[in-house]
Amino acid sequence: MKLAAAMVCATALGSFVPAFADEAFTTNQNGDDISVLDLQTRKVVATIPVGGKPAGIAMSPDGNFAYVTSTEGKYLSVIDTAERKIISKITIPDTPLGVAADPAGTFVYVAGFYDNHLYEIDPREGRIVATLEVGHAPSGIALTPDDKLIVTADREDNQLSIVDAASFTQQKMVKVGEHPFGVTIDAPRHRVYAADVESDEMSVVDYEKGELVGTVRVGKRPYAIALAQDKAFVTNQYAGTVSVVDLDTLQTVKTIPVGDYPEGIEASADGKIIYVANWFSNEVFAIDVASLTVTAKMTVGDGPRAFGTFLRHTP
Repeated sequence: MKLAAAMVCATALGSFVPAFADEAFTTNQNGDDISVLDLQTRKVVATIPVGGKPAGIAMSPDGNFAYVTSTEGKYLSVIDTAERKIISKITIPDTPLGVAADPAGTFVYVAGFYDNHLYEIDPREGRIVATLEVGHAPSGIALTPDDKLIVTADREDNQLSIVDAASFTQQKMVKVGEHPFGVTIDAPRHRVYAADVESDEMSVVDYEKGELVGTVRVGKRPYAIALAQDKAFVTNQYAGTVSVVDLDTLQTVKTIPVGDYPEGIEASADGKIIYVANWFSNEVFAIDVASLTVTAKMTVGDGPRAFGTFLRHTP
């Protein structure tokens, strides 16, 4: 499908007040760049060339840096978010996809999709400090807030790998649905949720026990998950929707139409707004969590995936 040319504009569908997430950094795979979207003015305020077909992104805990994987460039870009510029590029000996920053702000973890490795990177020194073999085709990565566990979605093995962060060793492997891609931690419930692309499900795993505890039917080709106010919000690429799942009952309570091929999704810090990057329609949608309605849509660059944590709170 040919994507429309990107335009720097935005259209509001109703009243919209961003909450504790002033900017969105979307990795635009077709455009080879990043759009910096001001969520108050609803306009792109900067474009950062990255190259190499960027896909994954993670914000440092303080919001000062963004870490971006370039799938064809085989490198991780470290971006100064205030200055809007790349300060270093770290070579990855594989196709990098998922990326996550640890809560302490010390390490960045990158999934090597084809060589089945998880890379531990020191972004200050600009080097890989450890490599761990996980399952086949690791995609999404998530870390527990206490910095003890790392979870990878091993797409071709239909499993999650649970890794001890301190020793950087694989502790458990948990079978889930078909082709898990995005993973998200729910610390209060000791769960990790996986979007299972081929089986159209969200898998629910107890990461302390290393057990699958449930599955939820969602939309066609789910890719990523965000959490807010005891609900999971799942992007369904082929359906062009977001499934809303009650986390107490594990039932889908609503399906919200969004743009074409939604993938990246994240909640504002206060949990009031969900932001969705629509890969094929070049838009970021805002969903009000209380009403479960779309309240704004904002146009960004060409092919926004925003796979990971892409929201930045500015001081």
